[in-house]
Amino acid sequence: MARLPWPIPALLVWSAAWGLYWLMGQAGMPAPVPLVLAAAAGVLLSLAGNSWWRRAIIAGGFPVSLALSGASALPAWGWLLLLLSLVLVYPLNAWRDAPLFPTPAKALRALEKNAPLAAGVMVLDAGCGLGHGLCALRDAYPQAQLHGIEWSWPLRALCALRCPWARVRQGDIWRADWSPYALVYLFQRPESMARAVVKASADMRPGSWLVSLEFEARQLLAEAVLTVPDGRPLWLYRVPFVMRKAADAATQDK
Repeated sequence: MARLPWPIPALLVWSAAWGLYWLMGQAGMPAPVPLVLAAAAGVLLSLAGNSWWRRAIIAGGFPVSLALSGASALPAWGWLLLLLSLVLVYPLNAWRDAPLFPTPAKALRALEKNAPLAAGVMVLDAGCGLGHGLCALRDAYPQAQLHGIEWSWPLRALCALRCPWARVRQGDIWRADWSPYALVYLFQRPESMARAVVKASADMRPGSWLVSLEFEARQLLAEAVLTVPDGRPLWLYRVPFVMRKAADAATQDK
């Protein structure tokens, strides 16, 4: 649905939420229940949006239109439940990391040539969301054991359904142990990269890879910088990392 031209995804979700609300009302459910469940469904389906502002519009469209229509009044506890459903999908402590940015299909295909891995090694998608990164990693490393960690329970469940060939678990990527993995893939945000470097330096074994789509670890010299099909950079770093200041000092000495 994310591939449909805007605002078709929003219209489809709003229509689905209104249809669910009407069907549950016809089934005789108590008044607040259809409203809360339909609005919660809208929040879940907002994952189809490909930007934060579109997801907000998709998630808020049904309750706002219902309130404006005067068809139903939502009690205070109902709004609290809607907020809770939003937090379940977009956990507060994960907001400082990446929002739900999907890795494009085939974006990581060049990894196998530039960061070769032995068959059977473990590869981690740190913050796997709905599994787009895992699918791209599977395309690059079909013989690897793929793992994903996702903080959001709903996203973790949906990712596990979408990627049954991967081991997907709920957890905090910053508390997980990265040492078993030959490669850790990130699609976070610029503010997360310094923390990722500290984490990888402490956990990961020599020869393993830290790979970041789009966002550079500015304190490191990259082993390679690839360009994915949509034009974004893919940064490859190998442990032990080469710090940029140390490399600059060595260059000056020469």
